[in-house]
Amino acid sequence: MPMLDTTESRLPASNSAGPEQGHKKTGTRIVVYVLLLAALGFIVWRIHQNQMQATAKSASQIAALMNRPAPVQVTSVEQRPMPVFLSGLGTVTPYMSVTVKARVGGELLPVKFTEGQEVQQGQTIMEIDPSPYKAALDQAKGNLAHDQALLKNAQSEYKRYTALYQAGVVSKETLDADEAAMGQYEGAIAADKAAVDNAQLQLSWCFIQSPINGKIGLRLVDPGNIIAANTTNLVIINQLRPIAVYFTLPENQLPQVLQKLRADAEMPVDAYDRSDTHKIASGRLLAADNQIDTTTGTARLKAVFDNQDESLFPNQFVNIHLVLENRPNAIVVPTAAIQSGVQGTFVWVIDTDASGKSTARIQPVKVGLTEGQLTILESGPEKGTNIVVDGAERLRPGQVVTVSTSHSDRTANPVQPNAAIGNPAAMPASGAPHASRTKE
Repeated sequence: MPMLDTTESRLPASNSAGPEQGHKKTGTRIVVYVLLLAALGFIVWRIHQNQMQATAKSASQIAALMNRPAPVQVTSVEQRPMPVFLSGLGTVTPYMSVTVKARVGGELLPVKFTEGQEVQQGQTIMEIDPSPYKAALDQAKGNLAHDQALLKNAQSEYKRYTALYQAGVVSKETLDADEAAMGQYEGAIAADKAAVDNAQLQLSWCFIQSPINGKIGLRLVDPGNIIAANTTNLVIINQLRPIAVYFTLPENQLPQVLQKLRADAEMPVDAYDRSDTHKIASGRLLAADNQIDTTTGTARLKAVFDNQDESLFPNQFVNIHLVLENRPNAIVVPTAAIQSGVQGTFVWVIDTDASGKSTARIQPVKVGLTEGQLTILESGPEKGTNIVVDGAERLRPGQVVTVSTSHSDRTANPVQPNAAIGNPAAMPASGAPHASRTKE
């Protein structure tokens, strides 16, 4: 019984401590949660503060960049003569080209030219062994002399028989026979003379002469070879001064070319290199073909160039500019200055005030013709106005800029200067659309 009382007396004490311990644990959890929430809130606040600072810093940098002058390169609007022309692809061709062949057969003797040299018409360049042909000529001359002697004798006989016939000594038949014999010898002499001429001609063909003025090519046959008549190619001679260029144009451009050619009888033509930026030579249009190629829809034309400096060479590829007209006072700007946007076509114009501060503004323009590096304006800035050719992507209206002259201006050649019709000055490069095509 005392043991039971002791146990019972302890049980109430144990039950009374349980709720108090549970309250302590709950309080601890709340404190931990509050601390975690506070830490999380602090972290979120710091991230937000960092983002705000980064945004403010970026905004200040952008503002600084916006306020900082933008570097640009400028050039001046020009007013000068500008040609309007058609562009085509051309191939340089010798004005005349001759493949030399021997007209007689025989052994080829040492040549009388240096490969690549200039030769004149009538100059002996090769020789076939003439010995057999000299012998044939001598034989023909011997036959002629023999028949001439026989004719002389027959003529004497005919004279004698004529006198005897008139005296009644010989018959008419004898006289006729002598007359026929004399005629036979006359015919033989005519044939002998033809044989002599033919032998002389064959002998002359042993000495091969240049048929044209031009530049001789590489030797195709070496001396010592036996040449077959009219078969073996010996050498090629090309006339390079003058020289021709064949080029094509679309058939819809042919009428205006023919009309201009009939009216002026001569149209200037300029040849440019493969890149269509460097002018090689100036010439004139000679003629147009008498038909259109139905497979390509193009017309073939021929231009002639003096080519005194031999800047054009056979089979060279060139870009042809066929000048239709010349605009003497065209407003010309570099094509790189032309910009396009929602407001249409425009250029950036640089204005400089009295203090020297330069700002950019948009100037709408109306493009007339474009040709590669050059554009003709129908309306826009006036002559001498500074326009941007490089750095336009960084500009906005009112943007302060620092101005530098474009490289082309520093070299005193902003774009290759063109010239009036007939003046051999350089012309601009080709591009699309060509300056020869009116704006549609």
